[in-house]
Amino acid sequence: MRADKQRALLDGALRVVARDGFSRASISALATEAGVSTRTIYNQYGNKGALFRAVILDSSTAVADRQITVVDRMLDRIVEPFDDLVAFGEAWAKPDPETALHFAMIRQVNADSDHIDPEVLGAWRAAGPDRVRAAIAAHLRRHADSGLFRIENERIAALHLIALTARTVQADAGIDSGELIRAGVRAFLAAYGAAE
Repeated sequence: MRADKQRALLDGALRVVARDGFSRASISALATEAGVSTRTIYNQYGNKGALFRAVILDSSTAVADRQITVVDRMLDRIVEPFDDLVAFGEAWAKPDPETALHFAMIRQVNADSDHIDPEVLGAWRAAGPDRVRAAIAAHLRRHADSGLFRIENERIAALHLIALTARTVQADAGIDSGELIRAGVRAFLAAYGAAE
């Protein structure tokens, strides 16, 4: 299949799954959205599950690459832990229009996970969220090793940092997002900040 047709198929399938979910997405809807025939999908992938696997891995890899760029930019150098982690939380929580379809698909995946092959779910996590968390953890470990933080398990600390900043904002508790992020960073530093 030509590269442009392949791209159109992956992009079209992403739009359909983001809108309809995996279970409700039909091969004919996927083909129509991508501007290809159903035969093309069957010839290229064999079935809907294989196409979905390709779509979620393609999208997750691209989104993780974008997120890791933000992680590297924001966490590479930390001088003032509170201010720098607040800046990270604000950057992390800011919606990115380029990733909106991906996260709409992920919401559908989470709602439909009982109908999705566990191997596909594992591959998605490895290609996307696990890579991003590992990048955050690596920066936290490096800063802990230099004495900036007190961290035993950097993977847990990375999950805490995300949960206390971006996830808090995404939950939208009716509180100013900046205030939520600052409170989250204070909680993170209370747990992991270096002893004075």
